[in-house]
Amino acid sequence: MTERNTTDAAARRWVDAYENAWKTNEPDDIRALFTDDAVYFTQPWGEPWAGADAIIAGWLEARDEPGTYEFEWKIAGVDGDRVFVDGRTVYAPDDELPAGRVYRNLWVIDLDEEGRARAFTEWYMKQPRD
Repeated sequence: MTERNTTDAAARRWVDAYENAWKTNEPDDIRALFTDDAVYFTQPWGEPWAGADAIIAGWLEARDEPGTYEFEWKIAGVDGDRVFVDGRTVYAPDDELPAGRVYRNLWVIDLDEEGRARAFTEWYMKQPRD
């Protein structure tokens, strides 16, 4: 298996595990995604959540409740241990936003040799309604 195929397979496993953690919001599921010293940038220009405990705390503070969204994704590219994910998140309508919301996502993930993220940066752009 080539290095690209190995990283691509690891990336797919990681995103599948991320989706599971997104659905469960369980601290152990979140922790399993990241190295102890990982950084998670919720926006590329801001301060990251640094370390597994901070990542878990930030995640839970900003969590989405299960069943309030749908997520689809594909691997957009792999460069060594860096993975690029192209995603689309559709949030269900609610009292605050009766029409729901749609976001396009770009994730950049640096994986370690065990397939856990050392660094994660996400960009999410609200898709305008037609």
